[in-house]
Amino acid sequence: MSINKTRAERILTTHVGSLPRPDGLSELMAGGKISTPECKKMVLEAVQDVIRHQTDCGIDIVDDGEQSKPGFVAYVSERLSGLVSIEDDAPQLNSRERESFPEFYANGHSGTAPPRMATTSAIHYSGQAAVKTDIENLKFALKDKDVVDVFMPSASPASFERYQENRFYKTEDECLYALADAMREEYLAIIDAGFILQIDDPRLAMHYMLNPQKSVEDCRKWAMGRVEALNHALRGISPERVRHHTCYGINMGPRIHDIEFKDVVDIALSVNAGFYSFEAANPRHEHEWRIWEDVKLPEGKTILPGVITHSSVVVEHPEIVAERILRFTNLVGRENVIASSDCGFASTPRSVPEVHHTIVWEKFRSLSEGAKIATKKLWG
Repeated sequence: MSINKTRAERILTTHVGSLPRPDGLSELMAGGKISTPECKKMVLEAVQDVIRHQTDCGIDIVDDGEQSKPGFVAYVSERLSGLVSIEDDAPQLNSRERESFPEFYANGHSGTAPPRMATTSAIHYSGQAAVKTDIENLKFALKDKDVVDVFMPSASPASFERYQENRFYKTEDECLYALADAMREEYLAIIDAGFILQIDDPRLAMHYMLNPQKSVEDCRKWAMGRVEALNHALRGISPERVRHHTCYGINMGPRIHDIEFKDVVDIALSVNAGFYSFEAANPRHEHEWRIWEDVKLPEGKTILPGVITHSSVVVEHPEIVAERILRFTNLVGRENVIASSDCGFASTPRSVPEVHHTIVWEKFRSLSEGAKIATKKLWG
Protein backbone atom coordinates (compact mmCIF):
# COMPACT_ATOMS: atom_id res chain seq x y z
CA MET A 1 0.00 0.00 0.00
CA SER A 2 1.38 3.42 -0.92
CA ILE A 3 2.08 6.26 1.50
CA ASN A 4 -0.41 8.53 -0.25
CA LYS A 5 -3.28 6.04 -0.07
CA THR A 6 -2.62 5.03 3.52
CA ARG A 7 -2.13 8.51 4.96
CA ALA A 8 -5.54 9.44 3.59
CA GLU A 9 -6.95 6.87 6.02
CA ARG A 10 -4.84 7.23 9.17
CA ILE A 11 -1.77 8.81 10.78
CA LEU A 12 1.35 6.93 9.70
CA THR A 13 4.42 6.41 11.87
CA THR A 14 8.13 6.43 11.14
CA HIS A 15 11.37 7.47 12.81
CA VAL A 16 14.63 9.14 11.82
CA GLY A 17 17.15 6.37 11.23
CA SER A 18 19.78 5.11 13.62
CA LEU A 19 18.82 2.41 16.10
CA PRO A 20 20.94 0.72 18.81
CA ARG A 21 23.29 -1.99 17.59
CA PRO A 22 23.84 -5.32 19.34
CA ASP A 23 26.70 -5.18 21.86
CA GLY A 24 28.86 -7.57 19.86
CA LEU A 25 28.46 -5.55 16.68
CA SER A 26 29.31 -2.30 18.48
CA GLU A 27 32.46 -3.91 19.87
CA LEU A 28 33.60 -5.08 16.42
CA MET A 29 32.96 -1.66 14.91
CA ALA A 30 34.76 0.12 17.72
CA GLY A 31 37.69 -2.20 17.14
CA GLY A 32 37.88 -1.33 13.46
CA LYS A 33 36.69 -4.77 12.31
CA ILE A 34 33.86 -3.54 10.10
CA SER A 35 34.96 -5.42 6.97
CA THR A 36 35.46 -8.82 8.62
CA PRO A 37 33.13 -11.72 7.70
CA GLU A 38 32.01 -11.92 11.33
CA CYS A 39 30.97 -8.27 11.33
CA LYS A 40 29.15 -8.58 8.00
CA LYS A 41 27.20 -11.56 9.31
CA MET A 42 26.29 -9.66 12.47
CA VAL A 43 25.13 -6.66 10.44
CA LEU A 44 22.74 -8.80 8.40
CA GLU A 45 21.33 -10.35 11.57
CA ALA A 46 21.06 -6.92 13.21
CA VAL A 47 19.13 -5.49 10.24
CA GLN A 48 16.68 -8.40 10.44
CA ASP A 49 16.31 -7.78 14.14
CA VAL A 50 15.58 -4.05 13.90
CA ILE A 51 13.09 -4.59 11.07
CA ARG A 52 11.26 -7.13 13.22
CA HIS A 53 11.22 -4.76 16.19
CA GLN A 54 9.94 -1.85 14.11
CA THR A 55 7.10 -3.85 12.62
CA ASP A 56 6.24 -5.42 15.98
CA CYS A 57 6.03 -1.93 17.48
CA GLY A 58 3.71 -0.69 14.73
CA ILE A 59 6.11 1.49 12.75
CA ASP A 60 4.79 1.94 9.20
CA ILE A 61 7.81 3.37 7.38
CA VAL A 62 10.96 1.52 8.42
CA ASP A 63 14.70 1.48 7.77
CA ASP A 64 17.77 -0.67 8.49
CA GLY A 65 18.65 1.23 11.68
CA GLU A 66 21.99 2.17 10.05
CA GLN A 67 23.40 -1.05 11.51
CA SER A 68 26.29 -1.20 9.05
CA LYS A 69 27.54 2.33 9.67
CA PRO A 70 30.18 3.37 12.22
CA GLY A 71 28.31 6.65 12.55
CA PHE A 72 25.66 8.49 10.56
CA VAL A 73 28.35 10.70 8.99
CA ALA A 74 31.62 8.89 9.83
CA TYR A 75 30.77 6.15 7.31
CA VAL A 76 31.10 8.64 4.44
CA SER A 77 34.90 8.69 4.68
CA GLU A 78 34.89 4.96 3.89
CA ARG A 79 32.88 5.52 0.71
CA LEU A 80 34.81 8.37 -0.88
CA SER A 81 38.18 8.41 -2.60
CA GLY A 82 40.50 11.40 -2.45
CA LEU A 83 40.64 11.54 1.34
CA VAL A 84 43.36 10.73 3.87
CA SER A 85 43.22 10.75 7.66
CA ILE A 86 44.67 13.76 9.41
CA GLU A 87 47.10 12.29 11.90
CA ASP A 88 47.36 13.66 15.43
CA ASP A 89 44.40 15.95 14.84
CA ALA A 90 42.00 15.94 17.77
CA PRO A 91 38.37 16.35 16.67
CA GLN A 92 37.14 19.89 17.19
CA LEU A 93 34.04 19.87 19.35
CA ASN A 94 33.86 23.49 20.47
CA SER A 95 30.35 24.89 20.61
CA ARG A 96 28.21 27.47 22.36
CA GLU A 97 26.99 24.70 24.63
CA ARG A 98 30.48 23.67 25.69
CA GLU A 99 31.46 27.26 26.34
CA SER A 100 28.41 27.74 28.58
CA PHE A 101 28.57 24.39 30.40
CA PRO A 102 32.23 23.26 30.38
CA GLU A 103 31.89 21.16 33.55
CA PHE A 104 28.95 19.22 32.15
CA TYR A 105 30.54 18.52 28.77
CA ALA A 106 33.92 17.68 30.31
CA ASN A 107 32.35 14.40 31.39
CA GLY A 108 31.91 13.24 27.82
CA HIS A 109 28.27 14.13 27.29
CA SER A 110 27.20 14.26 23.63
CA GLY A 111 29.90 11.92 22.40
CA THR A 112 32.88 12.49 20.14
CA ALA A 113 33.31 13.77 16.63
CA PRO A 114 34.35 11.54 13.71
CA PRO A 115 38.05 11.61 12.79
CA ARG A 116 38.94 14.49 10.51
CA MET A 117 39.99 13.84 6.93
CA ALA A 118 41.98 15.82 4.39
CA THR A 119 40.93 16.07 0.75
CA THR A 120 44.19 15.59 -1.17
CA SER A 121 42.89 14.58 -4.61
CA ALA A 122 39.66 14.59 -6.60
CA ILE A 123 36.71 13.26 -4.61
CA HIS A 124 34.82 10.33 -6.13
CA TYR A 125 32.32 7.86 -4.75
CA SER A 126 33.87 4.46 -4.08
CA GLY A 127 31.18 2.93 -1.89
CA GLN A 128 29.24 1.06 -4.57
CA ALA A 129 29.81 -2.34 -2.97
CA ALA A 130 28.95 -1.06 0.51
CA VAL A 131 25.67 0.59 -0.45
CA LYS A 132 24.76 -2.45 -2.55
CA THR A 133 25.25 -4.66 0.51
CA ASP A 134 23.16 -2.29 2.64
CA ILE A 135 20.36 -2.49 0.08
CA GLU A 136 20.55 -6.28 -0.18
CA ASN A 137 20.54 -6.67 3.61
CA LEU A 138 17.49 -4.45 3.93
CA LYS A 139 15.58 -6.19 1.15
CA PHE A 140 16.36 -9.58 2.70
CA ALA A 141 15.12 -8.41 6.11
CA LEU A 142 11.89 -7.09 4.56
CA LYS A 143 10.79 -10.45 3.15
CA ASP A 144 7.29 -11.32 4.36
CA LYS A 145 7.10 -8.06 6.33
CA ASP A 146 4.03 -5.84 5.94
CA VAL A 147 5.22 -2.22 5.83
CA VAL A 148 3.84 0.89 4.16
CA ASP A 149 7.24 2.01 2.84
CA VAL A 150 10.97 1.87 3.46
CA PHE A 151 13.58 4.59 3.76
CA MET A 152 17.36 4.58 3.86
CA PRO A 153 19.39 7.47 5.34
CA SER A 154 22.38 9.05 3.63
CA ALA A 155 24.47 11.96 4.86
CA SER A 156 24.18 15.42 3.35
CA PRO A 157 27.29 16.99 1.80
CA ALA A 158 27.21 19.67 4.54
CA SER A 159 27.27 17.08 7.32
CA PHE A 160 30.51 15.54 6.08
CA GLU A 161 32.04 18.86 5.03
CA ARG A 162 32.66 19.77 8.68
CA TYR A 163 34.99 16.80 9.14
CA GLN A 164 37.20 17.25 6.10
CA GLU A 165 39.86 19.82 5.32
CA ASN A 166 40.18 20.90 1.70
CA ARG A 167 43.79 20.61 0.48
CA PHE A 168 43.05 20.02 -3.19
CA TYR A 169 40.25 22.18 -4.62
CA LYS A 170 40.74 25.87 -5.38
CA THR A 171 37.77 26.96 -3.27
CA GLU A 172 35.62 25.56 -0.47
CA ASP A 173 32.57 25.74 -2.74
CA GLU A 174 34.33 23.66 -5.38
CA CYS A 175 35.10 21.05 -2.74
CA LEU A 176 31.51 21.14 -1.44
CA TYR A 177 30.07 20.52 -4.91
CA ALA A 178 32.54 17.68 -5.45
CA LEU A 179 31.19 16.12 -2.27
CA ALA A 180 27.63 16.67 -3.53
CA ASP A 181 28.36 15.00 -6.87
CA ALA A 182 30.01 12.04 -5.12
CA MET A 183 27.17 11.53 -2.64
CA ARG A 184 24.65 11.78 -5.47
CA GLU A 185 25.78 8.32 -6.57
CA GLU A 186 24.68 6.90 -3.22
CA TYR A 187 21.43 8.85 -3.36
CA LEU A 188 20.62 7.40 -6.78
CA ALA A 189 21.46 3.87 -5.65
CA ILE A 190 18.95 4.17 -2.80
CA ILE A 191 16.27 5.60 -5.09
CA ASP A 192 16.91 2.94 -7.75
CA ALA A 193 16.47 0.25 -5.08
CA GLY A 194 12.91 1.47 -4.58
CA PHE A 195 13.49 3.03 -1.17
CA ILE A 196 12.77 6.54 0.04
CA LEU A 197 16.01 8.51 0.32
CA GLN A 198 16.44 10.32 3.63
CA ILE A 199 18.99 13.11 3.68
CA ASP A 200 20.54 13.36 7.14
CA ASP A 201 21.32 17.04 7.50
CA PRO A 202 21.64 17.96 11.20
CA ARG A 203 24.28 20.58 10.52
CA LEU A 204 21.68 22.77 8.81
CA ALA A 205 20.22 23.45 12.27
CA MET A 206 23.40 22.83 14.32
CA HIS A 207 25.74 25.23 12.50
CA TYR A 208 24.78 28.09 14.80
CA MET A 209 25.47 26.13 17.98
CA LEU A 210 28.75 24.78 16.59
CA ASN A 211 30.08 28.21 15.64
CA PRO A 212 30.02 30.61 18.59
CA GLN A 213 31.49 33.44 16.54
CA LYS A 214 28.70 33.44 13.93
CA SER A 215 25.39 35.30 14.02
CA VAL A 216 22.01 33.86 13.07
CA GLU A 217 22.21 35.73 9.77
CA ASP A 218 25.71 34.34 9.12
CA CYS A 219 24.37 30.83 9.67
CA ARG A 220 21.33 31.41 7.46
CA LYS A 221 23.61 32.52 4.63
CA TRP A 222 25.82 29.47 5.15
CA ALA A 223 22.77 27.15 5.21
CA MET A 224 21.33 28.57 2.00
CA GLY A 225 24.59 27.84 0.22
CA ARG A 226 24.61 24.26 1.52
CA VAL A 227 21.01 23.67 0.44
CA GLU A 228 21.95 24.84 -3.06
CA ALA A 229 24.69 22.20 -3.13
CA LEU A 230 22.31 19.55 -1.78
CA ASN A 231 19.70 20.41 -4.42
CA HIS A 232 22.45 20.07 -7.02
CA ALA A 233 23.03 16.52 -5.74
CA LEU A 234 19.28 15.81 -5.82
CA ARG A 235 18.72 17.16 -9.34
CA GLY A 236 16.31 15.05 -11.36
CA ILE A 237 15.20 12.97 -8.35
CA SER A 238 11.47 13.08 -7.66
CA PRO A 239 10.81 14.97 -4.40
CA GLU A 240 8.14 12.39 -3.59
CA ARG A 241 10.93 9.88 -2.91
CA VAL A 242 13.07 12.21 -0.77
CA ARG A 243 12.77 13.15 2.88
CA HIS A 244 14.99 15.75 4.53
CA HIS A 245 15.94 15.53 8.19
CA THR A 246 17.51 18.23 10.30
CA CYS A 247 17.93 18.35 14.07
CA TYR A 248 20.24 19.42 16.88
CA GLY A 249 22.10 16.15 17.31
CA ILE A 250 21.99 13.47 19.98
CA ASN A 251 22.67 15.71 22.92
CA MET A 252 21.14 15.14 26.35
CA GLY A 253 22.39 18.52 27.44
CA PRO A 254 21.00 21.94 28.35
CA ARG A 255 20.43 22.85 24.69
CA ILE A 256 20.01 26.58 25.38
CA HIS A 257 21.99 27.53 22.27
CA ASP A 258 19.98 25.62 19.67
CA ILE A 259 18.88 27.96 16.92
CA GLU A 260 15.12 28.46 16.83
CA PHE A 261 13.47 26.48 14.08
CA LYS A 262 11.67 29.59 12.86
CA ASP A 263 15.10 30.91 11.79
CA VAL A 264 15.80 27.99 9.43
CA VAL A 265 12.40 26.51 8.51
CA ASP A 266 12.19 28.43 5.22
CA ILE A 267 15.64 27.17 4.25
CA ALA A 268 14.75 23.58 5.14
CA LEU A 269 11.59 23.82 3.03
CA SER A 270 13.69 24.91 0.05
CA VAL A 271 15.29 21.45 -0.14
CA ASN A 272 13.91 19.50 -3.12
CA ALA A 273 12.13 16.95 -0.94
CA GLY A 274 8.57 15.86 -0.36
CA PHE A 275 8.94 15.20 3.37
CA TYR A 276 10.51 17.33 6.10
CA SER A 277 11.64 15.88 9.44
CA PHE A 278 12.49 18.07 12.45
CA GLU A 279 12.59 18.07 16.26
CA ALA A 280 9.34 18.94 18.04
CA ALA A 281 9.09 16.72 21.12
CA ASN A 282 12.00 17.70 23.35
CA PRO A 283 11.34 20.45 25.92
CA ARG A 284 13.57 22.96 24.17
CA HIS A 285 11.56 22.86 20.94
CA GLU A 286 8.10 21.49 21.72
CA HIS A 287 6.56 24.97 21.70
CA GLU A 288 7.69 25.53 18.12
CA TRP A 289 4.67 23.78 16.64
CA ARG A 290 3.13 27.25 16.65
CA ILE A 291 5.39 28.43 13.82
CA TRP A 292 3.09 26.51 11.47
CA GLU A 293 0.41 29.09 12.24
CA ASP A 294 2.48 31.48 10.12
CA VAL A 295 4.56 29.19 7.90
CA LYS A 296 2.61 27.89 4.93
CA LEU A 297 3.45 24.30 4.05
CA PRO A 298 3.93 24.13 0.27
CA GLU A 299 1.28 22.17 -1.58
CA GLY A 300 2.04 18.47 -1.89
CA LYS A 301 4.56 18.51 0.97
CA THR A 302 4.45 16.54 4.21
CA ILE A 303 5.97 17.19 7.62
CA LEU A 304 7.42 14.51 9.91
CA PRO A 305 7.51 16.24 13.30
CA GLY A 306 9.16 14.50 16.20
CA VAL A 307 6.47 13.44 18.66
CA ILE A 308 8.82 11.23 20.70
CA THR A 309 12.32 12.37 21.60
CA HIS A 310 15.80 10.90 21.72
CA SER A 311 16.90 13.53 24.25
CA SER A 312 15.22 11.84 27.21
CA VAL A 313 14.86 8.24 28.36
CA VAL A 314 11.36 9.01 29.66
CA VAL A 315 8.85 7.05 27.56
CA GLU A 316 6.15 9.39 26.34
CA HIS A 317 2.55 8.52 27.19
CA PRO A 318 0.48 7.72 24.07
CA GLU A 319 -1.95 10.51 24.97
CA ILE A 320 0.75 13.18 24.83
CA VAL A 321 1.98 11.69 21.57
CA ALA A 322 -1.56 12.04 20.19
CA GLU A 323 -1.80 15.62 21.45
CA ARG A 324 1.46 16.51 19.71
CA ILE A 325 0.22 14.96 16.46
CA LEU A 326 -3.06 16.87 16.65
CA ARG A 327 -1.28 20.21 17.10
CA PHE A 328 0.25 19.76 13.69
CA THR A 329 -2.71 18.23 11.90
CA ASN A 330 -4.90 21.11 13.08
CA LEU A 331 -2.54 23.53 11.34
CA VAL A 332 -1.40 21.76 8.16
CA GLY A 333 -4.03 19.04 7.64
CA ARG A 334 -4.24 15.42 8.74
CA GLU A 335 -2.96 14.04 5.43
CA ASN A 336 0.17 16.20 5.60
CA VAL A 337 1.54 14.82 8.88
CA ILE A 338 3.48 11.61 9.54
CA ALA A 339 4.35 10.99 13.20
CA SER A 340 8.08 10.54 13.77
CA SER A 341 10.89 10.84 16.30
CA ASP A 342 13.08 13.87 16.90
CA CYS A 343 16.33 12.20 15.83
CA GLY A 344 18.07 8.84 15.69
CA PHE A 345 18.74 6.84 18.83
CA ALA A 346 22.28 5.52 18.22
CA SER A 347 24.34 7.76 15.99
CA THR A 348 27.55 5.80 16.69
CA PRO A 349 28.41 2.31 17.98
CA ARG A 350 28.94 2.55 21.74
CA SER A 351 29.34 0.16 24.65
CA VAL A 352 26.55 2.21 26.25
CA PRO A 353 24.17 3.54 23.55
CA GLU A 354 22.61 6.97 23.85
CA VAL A 355 19.22 5.34 24.48
CA HIS A 356 19.02 1.66 25.43
CA HIS A 357 17.24 -0.49 22.87
CA THR A 358 14.57 -1.63 25.34
CA ILE A 359 13.59 2.01 25.87
CA VAL A 360 13.60 2.73 22.13
CA TRP A 361 11.07 -0.04 21.49
CA GLU A 362 8.81 1.26 24.28
CA LYS A 363 8.99 4.73 22.77
CA PHE A 364 8.05 3.24 19.39
CA ARG A 365 5.06 1.50 20.94
CA SER A 366 3.91 4.79 22.43
CA LEU A 367 4.41 6.43 19.05
CA SER A 368 2.21 3.81 17.40
CA GLU A 369 -0.46 3.94 20.11
CA GLY A 370 -0.48 7.73 20.02
CA ALA A 371 -0.97 7.68 16.26
CA LYS A 372 -3.95 5.35 16.71
CA ILE A 373 -5.51 7.72 19.25
CA ALA A 374 -4.97 10.68 16.94
CA THR A 375 -6.41 8.72 14.01
CA LYS A 376 -9.57 7.95 15.95
CA LYS A 377 -10.02 11.62 16.81
CA LEU A 378 -9.33 12.78 13.26
CA TRP A 379 -11.25 10.15 11.29
CA GLY A 380 -13.77 8.98 13.88
